[in-house]
Amino acid sequence: MIYDKTHGSPYDRGSADYYYGRQHNPHWYPEGTGFGKRIEEADMTPEQIAAYDAGYEEETERKEWR
Repeated sequence: MIYDKTHGSPYDRGSADYYYGRQHNPHWYPEGTGFGKRIEEADMTPEQIAAYDAGYEEETERKEWR
């Protein structure tokens, strides 16, 4: 499946959460990360949650904190 990977998309947020070592917590920002309203899992469609999950599961790198 092809996911929207734009900044703030569900896929992007899942990928970022994994990369930064954050807990799995589906959400997204329709206007871009940190802009506008944050959409929480309760208000996401099954397709949006699947995109977040894919981003979280497909990310292979982790931030190295020094």
